[in-house]
Amino acid sequence: MKTLIVTGGTGGLGTTVVGRLARDYDCVLLGRDDFATDETLRAAVARNGAPYGLVHMAGGYAGGISAETWDRMMSLNLTLAFRAIRATLAAMRRDQPGRIVAISSEATITKSAGAAAYVVSKTALNALIEMTAAELAGTPITANALLPGTLDTPASRKAMPDAPRVPLERVAETIGFLLSDAGASVNGALIRLQATTDLQSPQ
Repeated sequence: MKTLIVTGGTGGLGTTVVGRLARDYDCVLLGRDDFATDETLRAAVARNGAPYGLVHMAGGYAGGISAETWDRMMSLNLTLAFRAIRATLAAMRRDQPGRIVAISSEATITKSAGAAAYVVSKTALNALIEMTAAELAGTPITANALLPGTLDTPASRKAMPDAPRVPLERVAETIGFLLSDAGASVNGALIRLQATTDLQSPQ
């Protein structure tokens, strides 16, 4: 089984995604301790040999644009991704197919007011993925990002019971496609996953 490095694999989205990917891949979940230093991160990534790729779902959300919020969003949504991608690429073989998939946000397209630090950090993540794809040109490794709208999690159901949401299974299946041989020709893409209004909130 091919080895996948996974960040953010224990959250609402992460649990669904890992459950889907575990059918086809050996998922190595990275935790906070693995990111303590670059050395611990590289050791965690390479402990099972050269990985097939990375599914990066770790990140965070906070509204506002205070200095503290700005630093936190940049750390969680950009720097964490940069470190994960760099460590994974260092362990991957460049002469064999590989995949990098990151979770960004539809907010980078809609750019609604009230979450400037979050939107800027996720927009920077989009650019990081595009540049990673450009740097990997000529290799069989691809890099893409998914831009989902509001995810269908218990928290979003409670906060916005009537709002459109993106089914977690839809995100998982799209990631599965990008990781597959069929997704080999998709590279440097920012793929928008729009919410649907046909989800039923629990009674």
